[in-house]
Amino acid sequence: MTKTAAEPRPTGLLPRVTCPHCWEQHPPQKLLWISEHTNLLGDERLGPEQPRRFVPTRFTLTGEALDKEGFPCHQLACPNCHLVIPRSLLELEPLFLSIFGAPASGKSYFLAALTWELRKILPLEFRVGFADADPVLNQQLNAYEESVFSGSSTDEPVPLTSLIRKTEEQGDLYDTVSFGNQTVSFPRPFLFTLQPQHDHRNVQNAAKLARTLCLYDNAGESFQAGKDSAAAPVTRHMAQSRVLFFVFDPTQEARFQRMIGKETLAVTPAIKTMRQEPILQEAISRIRRFAGLKQSERHKRPLVVILTKFDIWWSMLGADPSPDPWQKARSAANSEETFQAFDPNAVAKQSQLARQLLLKISPEIVTAAEGFSTDVTYVPVTSVGWNVSVDKKTGLPAIKPSEAAPYWATVPFLYGISKVIPGLIPTIAKKG
Repeated sequence: MTKTAAEPRPTGLLPRVTCPHCWEQHPPQKLLWISEHTNLLGDERLGPEQPRRFVPTRFTLTGEALDKEGFPCHQLACPNCHLVIPRSLLELEPLFLSIFGAPASGKSYFLAALTWELRKILPLEFRVGFADADPVLNQQLNAYEESVFSGSSTDEPVPLTSLIRKTEEQGDLYDTVSFGNQTVSFPRPFLFTLQPQHDHRNVQNAAKLARTLCLYDNAGESFQAGKDSAAAPVTRHMAQSRVLFFVFDPTQEARFQRMIGKETLAVTPAIKTMRQEPILQEAISRIRRFAGLKQSERHKRPLVVILTKFDIWWSMLGADPSPDPWQKARSAANSEETFQAFDPNAVAKQSQLARQLLLKISPEIVTAAEGFSTDVTYVPVTSVGWNVSVDKKTGLPAIKPSEAAPYWATVPFLYGISKVIPGLIPTIAKKG
């Protein structure tokens, strides 16, 4: 039994749905459906191998559209780019976060460590569910996680270059869409749901706090001057981003290399010297242009500068690595009730030490970051832990996956979330 279309928007859906690929907004009733029958291949935007997108006229009693062959359909697509829109984006507001940095700065390793750790820390420590919103879109990132942290059965060191391949400017992390004679390459996001669990302290506000998290990872080359265009708007997600993460690798800085010495750098690959400030400056220029910011205007959204490979240079910070920046707190209403709360004061202390070091090795980064954003935080991380060694066979840095232990990989995310979604992560009051 079927029913006709043209019904009002069901309750519980957002009034407008944001596409995570092209960032266009549409009412939920305007979304396209994706055909299921194998005879219905060939889409005008995505090519002959893709299922046809269509405007439905018939539905099942459970609300699923029927394609022309009478098959129930389950997936929705954007009316503009025809790419898949997960169901969670119809109900949960999107939260856009952008990760960018120079080539070989460690972005992909950081992203893998971030999501791997969030799957444990968010539900266990803060009572927030963290799950894949679209396993297909997240397939590449899930492969990163498995390769680095759980995929190897051998106890032998594995070269880091074998665990995660370099992020390319095309391929699995991009989708090509045809608009008439114009072909456009869109970055493929990683999508997750953030939802308070039943025992969350603010569970009564769960509907307001829940989000669909949209994470973007671009190749470092995408931030070189002239790389972003109408045909390849691969970094325009940064204008939508509520928190910006700039990944900075100190070991690529010549001044840092002179300060720390060659012996300490022996566990890194063939050392390259690269100026990373132009990448940040180009990203800032694009954000100003796409977000409509004046040249003299400072961005109001947080910018977190992530300093990678902390396992190599932690002694230069002037203090031992700090423990995880969360601790037990007591409820004001019930002194016997305790819960884990994120401590921004511990992050601020570590940030100040990192900033002082950056002023010595790359003051241009500090100047550019603080000239752009009103809220800049510097967070040192190691994505794989403290047990990186030199592989005897290849001479490359290697690690046993069983010994991978990220340090502070989730802190940039938790800090950003505490800023932009107050109440989702319990937070200790910031001092000063």
